[in-house]
Amino acid sequence: MFSTPNRIYVVLGIFLSSFTIHAQSRPNTPAVFLTGEHEKAYDQMVKDYSSMLLSVCNDDLEKSYGIWTDFLRDIEAFASQSGYDLKGAKLWINVFWDKDGKIDNIVFYPKPNAKNLNYENLKPILQAFISQYQIPVKYSNKFSHYGSANFPIMDRSIIGAPK
Repeated sequence: MFSTPNRIYVVLGIFLSSFTIHAQSRPNTPAVFLTGEHEKAYDQMVKDYSSMLLSVCNDDLEKSYGIWTDFLRDIEAFASQSGYDLKGAKLWINVFWDKDGKIDNIVFYPKPNAKNLNYENLKPILQAFISQYQIPVKYSNKFSHYGSANFPIMDRSIIGAPK
């Protein structure tokens, strides 16, 4: 699935992501997991990261949507560079950010009728992504966003601007 150079990047990313994992308040919880795998930790995250991305963006839906879409495009590009094809993947994703915009956790679950992928192989890709990604917003509290992703991410110029 991965070429040799891409394997090196994935292994390096996993190694680097271990530094992100230690910062979590739940040290035995992985930075990336499927919904349902760590229910108690997930329930605590929902409480601890109660501010939503929309609130962080001062209830500006366009700004919030832009940040979320850019985030998904960056995941898609990172996965592609790592040799993992997300095209056809459909996910529910919950992202938990620290105050500075760095990701603490990504919790995801495939949607019905999604492309049949080995999602265990996606976990290390997302862990490597976490180690190098930061959204361009900061907030006074930890925050989160629960959303949907259908890959490939379509640009507004393709699907049309809102009316």
